[in-house]
Amino acid sequence: MLRRVMLLVTTACLLAGGCSSGGTDHATIQVDHTTAPADQAVHLTVGGLESHAKVSVSAQANDRAGKTWRAEATFTADDHGAIDLDSSSPAGGSYQGVDGMGLFWSMNPPDGDPDQQAYAPPVQGDRLIEQVEIQVHRDDKTLARTTLTRQWATSGVTSRKLTPATDKVSGVYRAPPPDHTKHPAVLLFGGSEGGNAVESIAELLASHGYPALSVAYFHAPGLPQELRDIPVEYFATAARWLARQPGVDPAHVIALSASRGTEAALLLSDHFPDLVHGAVLYAPTDVVVGSFPAVGGAAWTLVGEQLPPDSSIPVDQVSGPVLAIAGSDDALWASMGAAPRIAFALDDAHNRYPHRALVFPQAGHGIAGPPYLPHGTKEVHPVSHEAITLGGTRAGNEAALRQGWAAVLALLASLTH
Repeated sequence: MLRRVMLLVTTACLLAGGCSSGGTDHATIQVDHTTAPADQAVHLTVGGLESHAKVSVSAQANDRAGKTWRAEATFTADDHGAIDLDSSSPAGGSYQGVDGMGLFWSMNPPDGDPDQQAYAPPVQGDRLIEQVEIQVHRDDKTLARTTLTRQWATSGVTSRKLTPATDKVSGVYRAPPPDHTKHPAVLLFGGSEGGNAVESIAELLASHGYPALSVAYFHAPGLPQELRDIPVEYFATAARWLARQPGVDPAHVIALSASRGTEAALLLSDHFPDLVHGAVLYAPTDVVVGSFPAVGGAAWTLVGEQLPPDSSIPVDQVSGPVLAIAGSDDALWASMGAAPRIAFALDDAHNRYPHRALVFPQAGHGIAGPPYLPHGTKEVHPVSHEAITLGGTRAGNEAALRQGWAAVLALLASLTH
C-alpha cells in the first residue's frame, strides 16, 4: 500500500485572541511539493477544521504584466475536518468537478473576459518562475496561507542564445545538466504568432532531461516579418546545430510545433529523414497553406522552389514516431480532421514507427504545451491584430493539455536507451 507523505507547510491562526483547538478559525495547508516544475501536479490538503465546516480555498499569482490572477472554490470538510483537493468536488467557484489542480488553471484576471486573456508567467532573469499563493478562508477571515513556487527550468538547466548572424538561426538552446549520456532532443517552433513563442516548452523539456532548441522563423529581429517564402532548409540548419551538441543523441531529434508550424515540421521530417526523426504536431494541418498575414504567396520553399498552397504534405519518408494532437472544437481550422489523416497516411506509407492521432472533445486550437496554466479561448492575433476564436472550453482545453503533454513525454521516454 502506497502512503503519501505530505509536508506540513503552514498553520495560521489569525484571530486577535488566538485559536482554539479544532475551531473553525484554525486551518493547516499541506502540500507535497512547495517548489516543483510547472508541469507537475501538486497535492493539496486542508486540515485542522471542524467536521463538515464550509470554507473557501483560493489560489492567486501575478502575471508578467503585474496583474493578479485568482481562483476560488468552496468546499465542505469531511468527518475529520479535512479537505483533500484531489478527491473533493467544490460546491461552487472557479471550476467544477474533482480536480486537484483546478485552482491553478481556472485563475481569472482582475478585469476583462477570462476567455479573451491568457496568463503569461513572470520572468526572473532568463527563466520563468511563478509564485502561487494558496489561502483558506472562512467568511472574511484568512485561516491559513502558503506560497508555492512553480518553475520551468529546474536546477542545472543552461541556456544559450543563437542569432542569424552567428548561427544562421534565431533561437534559444536549453540543455539539461550534463550526465555523460546521449538524450533524445527536440527542435521546437511555433505557428503564425511568429517570434520564439515556445521557449517555455523548451525550458520544461530540458528540465525533463531532453535538450531543446526553440527557434523563430519569422516576425523576429533578423528574420522575415511575414510567413512568406521561408526555406524548409532553415529548420534543417537548426536541426544540424542541435544534433551536434554534447548530450544529444543525433539519431533521435524530434520536431515539435503547433498550427502553421506543423507544415514545416512535417515537411522537415519527410524531406530530411536522416536528420529529423519524427514529429509532435499540435493542431496540425496535412496540407501546405499560403503566406501570412498577406495572402497570395507561398509560405514555404524547398531547394529554392515555392511549395504551392493546398498541396498535400508527403509523409512517406518519415523516419520516426509521429504524434498528432487536435481538439474536436478547433475553431481556427480543421485540425480534428487533419490529425487522423496524417496517421492514416503514415499507415498507407507502411511507416514502421509508432504514430497516432489524439483528438480531444471540447478542446480547441490552443492545446499546445503543458497544463496547469489559465488559457483563454479567444485572442487578438499578435501579427494580424485580428480577433480570432480558438474554440473549445477552458476545462476542455485543460484536459487536452494534460493528456497531450503526458503523451509527448511518453513518446520522448520511449526513445531513451
